[in-house]
Amino acid sequence: MTTVAAPGISTTAAALRRLYVVRFAFAIVWAAVMFAIADELDPVVAALFVLYPLFDVAAAVVDARASRSTGAHRLLQLNIAVSSLAAVGLALAATSGIPAVLRVWGAWAVVAGTVQLIVAVTRRRMGGQWPMIFSGGLSVLAGGSFVASASATDPALTNAVGYAIPGAIFFLVSAIRLGRATKG
Repeated sequence: MTTVAAPGISTTAAALRRLYVVRFAFAIVWAAVMFAIADELDPVVAALFVLYPLFDVAAAVVDARASRSTGAHRLLQLNIAVSSLAAVGLALAATSGIPAVLRVWGAWAVVAGTVQLIVAVTRRRMGGQWPMIFSGGLSVLAGGSFVASASATDPALTNAVGYAIPGAIFFLVSAIRLGRATKG
């Protein structure tokens, strides 16, 4: 598919490309650290679970500033609110145990994934958004599985940690594909 980028779109695409590369790097590092230490829910693991949606808040703020002309601004504000609530919810859930963390993490993944999916659909014209569409849809499905896994006999945090890796890959692929729009 060929994408013809208007001047405002190429500026937004360049900003999103940089943001997506940063999001890729953060998610990969976060997942690597979490896989190394997330055998049980201790204060450090809990803090890292809270950090992930807080990073999403910061990324959504940067995205909203870059995307004022794309019509995604209100949806990104919703994502900021949802991810902020998720961070608070995760901090509280960590005091109740792994099942509570998985439920909050899953609910956040469903809502944030839905928002990501809608934002990406509205940005299709920009190019490079199919990976974000797939990522949003996958997030919704994964979120449901986290909520379901919270009821398992021995729920584990590693599935929730693994959630970051496909998201990271989708951000990287989208960043690469947005390179075409930045040249428009």
